[in-house]
Amino acid sequence: ELLQQTRFDSRADLQTTLMNYLKLYNHHIPQRALDAKTPILALKEWQQKRPELFVKRVYEQAGLDK
Repeated sequence: ELLQQTRFDSRADLQTTLMNYLKLYNHHIPQRALDAKTPILALKEWQQKRPELFVKRVYEQAGLDK
């Protein structure tokens, strides 16, 4: 929806907008499918229950993996 309604002046502007949305979605918007938890919170709880499935710790820092 956002992408259809917004004209971006540059690739950097689009990237900034997408990163901001990523942070908002993963850290602040509870999801019904996750029992009203944010994706990051649900992932952290899953990691606590099944740590053997994870190679890295889950951090509450938004951004892409490198």
